[in-house]
Amino acid sequence: MILNNYTKEISYNLKLSYPIILGLLGHTLVGMIDNIMVGKLDPTNLAAVSLGNSFIFIAMSIGIGFSAAITPVVAEAHSKNHTIDLKKSFVNGFLMCLILGVFLFLAIILCKPLLFMLDQPKNVVNLAIPYLEIVAASLIPLLMFQALKQYSDGLSLTSNPMYATVLANIINVVVNYILIFGKFGFPAMGIIGAAIGTLVSRIIMFSFLFFLLYKKDIIKNYIKDIFRFIIDKSMIEKILSLGFPTSLQMLFEVGIFTSAIWLSGLLGEITQSANQIVLNISSMTFMIASGLGVSAAIRSGNQKGLENYKELKRISLSILLLGIFFALIFTLLIIIFREYLPYIYIDISDVYNYEKNIIIVQKSAKLFIIVALFQLFDSAQVIILGALRGMQDVKIPTVIVFIAYWVIGFPISFYFGDINMLQEIGIWIGLLCGLLFSAVFLYLRFNYLANSKIHNA
Repeated sequence: MILNNYTKEISYNLKLSYPIILGLLGHTLVGMIDNIMVGKLDPTNLAAVSLGNSFIFIAMSIGIGFSAAITPVVAEAHSKNHTIDLKKSFVNGFLMCLILGVFLFLAIILCKPLLFMLDQPKNVVNLAIPYLEIVAASLIPLLMFQALKQYSDGLSLTSNPMYATVLANIINVVVNYILIFGKFGFPAMGIIGAAIGTLVSRIIMFSFLFFLLYKKDIIKNYIKDIFRFIIDKSMIEKILSLGFPTSLQMLFEVGIFTSAIWLSGLLGEITQSANQIVLNISSMTFMIASGLGVSAAIRSGNQKGLENYKELKRISLSILLLGIFFALIFTLLIIIFREYLPYIYIDISDVYNYEKNIIIVQKSAKLFIIVALFQLFDSAQVIILGALRGMQDVKIPTVIVFIAYWVIGFPISFYFGDINMLQEIGIWIGLLCGLLFSAVFLYLRFNYLANSKIHNA
């Protein structure tokens, strides 16, 4: 009977979550498609995409983390039926995301010289820079899309962003195929073609979601206020107070996985390619947990608006149990298929790079064992973070995440990832330790805070 209190929420949680999950998977698929198609060229091109995307992932983590603050604000206002707050959250959230997108683009362009200072293979850096320049521009439409998506998610209208993301991925595949390999009369542009595909697909993704929300009158009445630049100081402060710590949370987590790319680059382009394959697969499973985390933020935010903290705790734990169930499935699947997954990314028939590709497969298969182990902790921590964000508790969780990844995880990765120690295995052991700490202490924080709210209600 006790378990039934949580399992009875499965149907609604899945209905709410699956469009969010598909949308988040779409973001990751853009990079995954680039990796798969570019990986068919050679390991050097795959390593270059990995290095370029390491900068992009940092910027994306800041932008997506910040935009995530819009969802709980909208969810709370929606549960209270506060039309004015809904309008303010849309107008100010959209403008702030647009400004942040432009800022991140300029920041990446200014930080390009850092690629030469990371002691990465020079041939990889020379390929990565032009790729990075084009993909950086895609951050602007991506953040504009995120503003619309988070607003729509806060209203529990999660299917619209999903449709836009699916369309964007179809466009990305088509443009990549044409431009990377030079089809239909176009020149073969390699990873530059992949970068153009990403930029075009994200412009279309934003445009299509804007069209859907405008046509359905969800944002139609707000558009005129965007161009009038109606700014609400209190709403800006509220979004900033949630968005800045959430950005830091995302930055701390994505940052340590990015450091894994740089550390693996010190071990050579073959190790860096293997690391990218494993990171790409783990990113796919992480997006499923992240989708459940967004659902936890929405439902937690709704219950916070209603001041029903018993339901808030019960519903959040029901989503956590669902996430753990999925994580167990992924753990088994990764262990079973760990020796086959790398072949998705390489061309085993490439005689010139055959020996390199075989080593990449062997290294990837070993790393997948660790990835399988941390599925539970990775899923748990991101779902609990979502529930805490819905409660608008972000400061202490940010401190926990920082300690987990940069006080515990990174030093272990740096020490044991040395060429004279465990190398790439040591890098991922550090990531595993960070995720374990994060999951345990975030849960303790959530349990303490929820029980305190229930007691004081």
